[in-house]
Amino acid sequence: MLLVQIDGFLEVARLGSVSRAAEVLSITQPTLTARLHGLESELGTSLFVRTRQGMRLTDSGRAFLAHAERAARAVADGRRAISDVGRGSAGQLIIAAAPAVSTYLLPGLLERFVLDHPRVEVAVRTGHSEDVLQMVLRDEVQIGLGRALRHPDIELLPFYEEELVLVAAPDHPFARSHDTQMADLASEQLIMFDRTSSYFEVTQAALLASGVTLRGVMELDNIEAAKKMVEHDLGVALLPRSAVAAEVEAGVLALVALGGAPPMRRNLVAMRRRDAGPAQGVADAFISLLLGLQL
Repeated sequence: MLLVQIDGFLEVARLGSVSRAAEVLSITQPTLTARLHGLESELGTSLFVRTRQGMRLTDSGRAFLAHAERAARAVADGRRAISDVGRGSAGQLIIAAAPAVSTYLLPGLLERFVLDHPRVEVAVRTGHSEDVLQMVLRDEVQIGLGRALRHPDIELLPFYEEELVLVAAPDHPFARSHDTQMADLASEQLIMFDRTSSYFEVTQAALLASGVTLRGVMELDNIEAAKKMVEHDLGVALLPRSAVAAEVEAGVLALVALGGAPPMRRNLVAMRRRDAGPAQGVADAFISLLLGLQL
């Protein structure tokens, strides 16, 4: 059963005339007649009888009419849905994000995205960058957000450079000093977080490059816990700038300018399967927002 057959049936039923229906559909009368005969053959019954007043539905035709109308509406709705998805105005967006991204960057991004695309359903899954990569590879999500992990089947789109910054309690001597050096960390307890994260690796590499041997280390498994320890003056910490922005602005933590420090940055990227082709619709709209990110 073809859509053109259903469209032809509905027009003849509406107008009561094959010739007028053919004119509305911009096809020849023989073509429309052939489509009606094909539909009747497939259904195994006559749908119309020809009368002096024109084409009239048979009992079978009247029984089929409501179903044909629903089918036509469903196809029209499907076309609108495809159009909406193509414009990015509707559809579903499934994202996977590493913990720091999902906690500190993604809320602000999604606030902007949802404001511009209120009809898009958004789902977020979290995991370390390695987990995010696997979710993208398994096609469980459309876009993954995390640190750059190379894989031949994955396209990486850098969207943000995250920097580690030194923070201390507001009454800590570092907070009042204008000449804190990397070497000064040797006399402090450094609060570290999440050994499995790349931030831990960046911190360790920076300490090694600077020849700094720490007096003491307190290890925690997440950034939020590390911030609380710093607030209570139990040590200082090198934390992602995006993670401490609110506390620094509120005066709960003090941002310390650190001299003699090597670069402590990492690129955050959007991951997509290469075989997914160019991003379209909601995925394209979200990636465009990422690439224009300004925090």
